[in-house]
Amino acid sequence: MTRPFARLRRFGLLLVMAAGAAASGYYAGQRPHHDAVRTLPSAHAEGGLDRLDEGVPAKKLWVCPMHSHILQDHAGSCPVCGMDLVESGGTQGHDSGGVQVDAASLQRLGVRLASVEPQELSREVQTYGNVAIDESSIRNVSPKVDGWIRKLHVTAVGQPVRAGQVLYEIYSPELVQRQREYIELLQRRDQLLQRMTELSGQNAQVAASLARERIRSRERFGHADVGADILDRIEKTHRTVDVVAVRASASGFVTQIGAREGSYVGPATNLLSLADTASVWIDIVLYPDQLAWVREGDEATVRLPHSDEPLLKGRLKFAGPTLDNASRTVRARLVADNARQRLRPGSFVDVVVAARPHQALALPRSAVMRTGKGNMVMLARGNGHFLPFPVETGIESGDLIEITEGLQEGAQVAVNGQFLLDAAASLSDAAQRMQGDR
Repeated sequence: MTRPFARLRRFGLLLVMAAGAAASGYYAGQRPHHDAVRTLPSAHAEGGLDRLDEGVPAKKLWVCPMHSHILQDHAGSCPVCGMDLVESGGTQGHDSGGVQVDAASLQRLGVRLASVEPQELSREVQTYGNVAIDESSIRNVSPKVDGWIRKLHVTAVGQPVRAGQVLYEIYSPELVQRQREYIELLQRRDQLLQRMTELSGQNAQVAASLARERIRSRERFGHADVGADILDRIEKTHRTVDVVAVRASASGFVTQIGAREGSYVGPATNLLSLADTASVWIDIVLYPDQLAWVREGDEATVRLPHSDEPLLKGRLKFAGPTLDNASRTVRARLVADNARQRLRPGSFVDVVVAARPHQALALPRSAVMRTGKGNMVMLARGNGHFLPFPVETGIESGDLIEITEGLQEGAQVAVNGQFLLDAAASLSDAAQRMQGDR
């Protein structure tokens, strides 16, 4: 039993040695990839992190107090604002939070660079709209004289009304008195014509005066909403019409009823409100992120829900300068022809606004990284040196995003720089922990 046990011990020892050799080879093979991405520690870094950059010459940097992205290796003035550059605490190749990547690793990792360049940004803004009554078409119906409503022919909101349709019947002592005066005028005219043998001289002047007075009386009745059919009946019968029917002057539908049968009304009473739907408003909802694109006068295409066919096109007008506090939206308006009555007030429609092209400095969207401290890019400083840099962004169009602040035209950034930012953050945190331990 001693001999088999000895062979077993020798076999186990050989197995351990083989495993150790394999581990050493794997580590040696992985070491170049580990050193390919290095942090560029701050000027205060010590110990092991300093040794990562041995042999890299340290040059002083000068920075603009107002524009921190303006860095030079010599004194001078800022090309943006003209202020004198001040000496920075960092050194070239040792900016805090930066990373250094060798050329081979850049190619292997597929790091691509993009320049900040002027671009024509365009976008179709998709939103919705609410069909509303064209308020300029609303007409208030009020009696022209005091009286009592004997019969109301319009009884419900939403009821359609045709031009010439009777709206209500009113009894007005004032109208009855006017009719009596009109009848007296007609009687004087008839008596004069019976006595005259010929219309000449003074007789002709009197007859002409009576004719003019009759015309003026009929006009006054018209202003009181008394129809020509009622006046013709009065002239024929010489009798008053105590209850006068008032007709609609135009078609529409009822939006409000302010009185009922038996109500005492007057010129100040809003008896009815009628709206014409031959023209409607489309109130378009715009959210804050869409306001940067949409301008007054942009073309909008309206479609019915679940339909790909455009219903109409028009130009936008803003309904007001204020933001709705509840929905945080702004309303734009489109005046639409609705002669075919395809748009019903209260319904919703789909709206696509063709925003006009916008010229701006832009980058690919993938170059901008959203972080808890704002938007960041990995700024390429040359020789594989990348620096996390804050930027302000604006509107987005397709794969492009506007750069409103932080970078100048021509600056280069990593398009796919998320892993560079992660490396800079991780290694920078490690450096700070090492300094804290000391």
